[in-house]
Amino acid sequence: MISPPDTIPGGTLWVFAYGSLMWRPDFPYREKASVVVHGYHRALCMYSFRYRGTKRRPGLIFGLDRGGSCRGVAYRIAKTRTAEVLDKLWQREMVSAIYRPRWLRTALVDGRPVRVLAFVADPTHEQYAGRPSDDEAVRLVLQGKGSIGPCLDYITNTLRHLEELGIHDPHLRRIVALAEAGAGKA
Repeated sequence: MISPPDTIPGGTLWVFAYGSLMWRPDFPYREKASVVVHGYHRALCMYSFRYRGTKRRPGLIFGLDRGGSCRGVAYRIAKTRTAEVLDKLWQREMVSAIYRPRWLRTALVDGRPVRVLAFVADPTHEQYAGRPSDDEAVRLVLQGKGSIGPCLDYITNTLRHLEELGIHDPHLRRIVALAEAGAGKA
């Protein structure tokens, strides 16, 4: 398993959030800023075998997949809390090593350049789903129930928080609407 980094570029840890870390960071931070990273986009591209599904009935969760750009949130961590936050992040995000931790360049609204720690989808991992069709995505979202709840709750919460931040994701909005309609039929 990949271990947390020993050194932090620039000496200050910034964590990039593009999914549930936006609305449930579960760690202390000193500053929160809206940022855009380039070269990756937010995608429902990972099967969830634990938190939002099981191996027999996987859910579908977000990863940063190659191409495009992604607007999200960067959290600045106090230097005295860096080791603690990295440990929490590794326990949460790297439990099955479905992501590749990467340092990505971005800039804060005031123009300050920063490097953020981001969890990028690993396309070689067995939990990489690629680009499922809308029908397949909805099927996975509706069947996914894991140790921390239903997959539908996860994508609905993420959509709501994206919209609160002024981030519009028509594809996610369509998947949520289709899944909610499908859940109403069950």
